[in-house]
Amino acid sequence: MAEETESMHWADQIANELQLRAEREPILHKIVREKGYIVYDEKTPSGVIHIGSGRGWIIHDIIAKALRDAGLKGRFILSADDIDPYDKPNKELPSTFDKYLGMPFRNIPSPVKGYKNFGDYYFMQCVEKFEEIGIEVEIQSTGDLYESGAFNPAIKTILDNSSKVKAIFERIYDKPYDKLPFNPICEKCGKIGTTRAISWDKEKELITYKCEKDLVEWAEGCGHEGVISPYDGNGKFPWKVEWAAKWPTVGAICELAGKDHFTAGGSRTVSIAISDEVLNYPPPYPSTRKETGKGYEFFNVGGKKMSTSKGQGFGFAETFNYLPPQMIRYLLVKTRPHAVLDFDPEGRNDIILLYERYDKTERIYFGVEKEDNPHEAANQKRIYELSHIGKIADRMPKQIPFPLAVNIIQVGLSEEKAVEILKKLGHVDKDIEGMDLHSVLQRLNEAKKWIDRFAPDDFKFSVQEKVPEGLKLGEKEKKALHRVASLIEEDLSEGLLHNKFWEIAKDEGIETKDFFKAAYQVLINKERGPKLAGFILTIGRDKVRNLFEKV
Repeated sequence: MAEETESMHWADQIANELQLRAEREPILHKIVREKGYIVYDEKTPSGVIHIGSGRGWIIHDIIAKALRDAGLKGRFILSADDIDPYDKPNKELPSTFDKYLGMPFRNIPSPVKGYKNFGDYYFMQCVEKFEEIGIEVEIQSTGDLYESGAFNPAIKTILDNSSKVKAIFERIYDKPYDKLPFNPICEKCGKIGTTRAISWDKEKELITYKCEKDLVEWAEGCGHEGVISPYDGNGKFPWKVEWAAKWPTVGAICELAGKDHFTAGGSRTVSIAISDEVLNYPPPYPSTRKETGKGYEFFNVGGKKMSTSKGQGFGFAETFNYLPPQMIRYLLVKTRPHAVLDFDPEGRNDIILLYERYDKTERIYFGVEKEDNPHEAANQKRIYELSHIGKIADRMPKQIPFPLAVNIIQVGLSEEKAVEILKKLGHVDKDIEGMDLHSVLQRLNEAKKWIDRFAPDDFKFSVQEKVPEGLKLGEKEKKALHRVASLIEEDLSEGLLHNKFWEIAKDEGIETKDFFKAAYQVLINKERGPKLAGFILTIGRDKVRNLFEKV
């Protein structure tokens, strides 16, 4: 087994720790022999699931991948908590859905035809994207686990030891805990959010309960009182108890979550105590029987935490309309789970820097760019391996810098014409095809999406067909542009052309900033733009000469 070092990628370090735990802990040793190393996650499908959840899914996916790369049976299992109650009106849906408040998501009709139920609809919006982003996962339904009887042993243990559960809650929260830790589904109205378990008959294994009218503010119970078996899907645990019960039921050895769950006295604190003291199961990494550990930082967009309930940010599935899957994955793979991740696609730099860093990582992986620090070189190569989707090619695909793609696509106006410009300028081979052509077209398409959706105004431009109406230039600026029109007939390189601009401005007695301003006003009707020499070559010498001659 590899020894943990600072040079190891964080996913490999976690995989290393999981193997050590399984070797030290007999219960886990037996589990991994029978089921493999289960990396677990879960999500309540109450509405559009935001990109913030994607951080946890990709973290868990690459930990499972790191386990497999180490020769172990790493499995990522994601469960839809579809037996949770609908506890807040969904802003996307008509008020007719309010009648389902208090019912399990799995028992509510889907808002759209073709899905099994409400929970399935929202959950599958994300699951359908997993292959595209390279997530290898086994999908599970928490409701199915209850109905299949998988939870039955934990249900009996928890209810038989409800006094221990009560003591844990009171110890951690320092206030009375006066309920049985189970919520039956009302046999009359089908609600689970309004029921209260009153007593547990240990011999008959039956729960007495009441569906209370005013138990919660967001749903009204029907008042029914009944006696029911808690087994086989007739109800569920409260969340913090359920989290603990899932771990031995599923055989989880690793489950991270957002840092809000790991605060002192938070849900993880309660769950690990129940797991240890009642269920005698070692809580999954990063927790131990006595230590909570650390959760991962939030994925903020523009400084705001993503929130399904508050309707903030991008939906996980929607994000694919604006960022390609490999960039989403790369962003999350290269960032340690405990590091703050604040990404703003509408900002000036975040998208451009992301592409630049990805391209550099790719060049280091293929040996096109040298990284002198061997630890950093190894880390960058591992990041590329873990973030890549599908089989890695034998050689590096053709790279087009993102800023160049942004300029070229706005001049060419289509991917095909942009490729012709790239060929003319010598950025790509004239006979480019296959993987290289696909890579270039993809980058151009991504640049176009960024321009259309996020780019600041000073990155956007439209090349003028004629000198803008009403444009007034001084005689010195006009003369300078006339000289440029004559100059660009010569076959000068971008660097030489740039140097000539400074000479012309000096000769004509104008400030260089005024020279460049005049040029941009004629070309794109703006006062600033891309680097002028390269921009002129991109637009085409003939078109620029024609515009400058007419000022």
